[in-house]
Amino acid sequence: MVGYDPQAQVPALTSQDAALAGSAAGMITRALVSPFDVIKIRFQLQIEHASSLRREGRYWGLFQASRRIHTEEGLFAFWKGHIPAQLLSMCFGAVQFASFECLTEVVHEMTPYDSQTAGAHFVCGGFAACFATVVCQPLDTLRTRFAAQGEPKVYRNLRHAVSTMCRSEGVLTFYRGLSPTLVAVFPYAGLQFFFYNVFKNMLDPPPKVANSGGNLRNLVCGSGAGMISKTITYPFDLFKKRLQVGGFEEARVHFGQVRRYRGFVDCVIQIAKEEGIRGFFKGLSPSLLKAALSTGLTFFWYEFILDAMRNLKEKQKANGFTKDSQER
Repeated sequence: MVGYDPQAQVPALTSQDAALAGSAAGMITRALVSPFDVIKIRFQLQIEHASSLRREGRYWGLFQASRRIHTEEGLFAFWKGHIPAQLLSMCFGAVQFASFECLTEVVHEMTPYDSQTAGAHFVCGGFAACFATVVCQPLDTLRTRFAAQGEPKVYRNLRHAVSTMCRSEGVLTFYRGLSPTLVAVFPYAGLQFFFYNVFKNMLDPPPKVANSGGNLRNLVCGSGAGMISKTITYPFDLFKKRLQVGGFEEARVHFGQVRRYRGFVDCVIQIAKEEGIRGFFKGLSPSLLKAALSTGLTFFWYEFILDAMRNLKEKQKANGFTKDSQER
């Protein structure tokens, strides 16, 4: 089980261990789910209807979008922006899980609440994600810009993107969309940890730590938690993506219509007027697939790596006792 557990039969891991495991889990997961993220972003940024019944836009279905991107831009288009996305995933995973472990320990030490309850995980998970978001938002903006651009490319590489955006739009452009992101990320991440805790306790009592690493239960629980939390908070993710490509309209022209938004509220109003309530959920299908895979795999690899680190430390400790006994 993730989070500080005062009743654990093994020595507690440090924040550095949690950061390393979270970073590695984020890196592996990002490489596997990147295609779904690129498709999701394309749908989110499309103004026209994304429906097979009204084929007004460039993309109107998951498989159609996949075929079109592959045909027009090649296989590697599904990993556009992968370098900033990998940096984002590694940074976010490290900060989020390290913060979460610290916050759950604080809950146990300084409050009367049980740090292993679903409610505690909701609050700690939400605050941990907010902190990680503030730290990693520039990387998220870069990832979105790279995934959104078509051919010819506006940004040649990461260094060129950073210098161009700083020069033409200013440093604050890296924090575009931060408001809806923070509004959405607290309940989104909080619900992930909440439902992960609930599902693990529902499916089976927590097994012994030595036998729990990387099992199917972690994957299933994480996938279910990811899908539920993503559906509830999805509109805010769409608002964030629309705001992040502000000032980037020239690279979006050949994809279809483009819009300029003066801020969060203006973005919500314009989408509601032009695209209706369904506009808030454009790209939901690939997003749910991505959420199920990414959340499931993140928790799977996080717990797998933590268990591997615990087993390694126990083995080193046992070897140390053996050497001391032999020397005596």
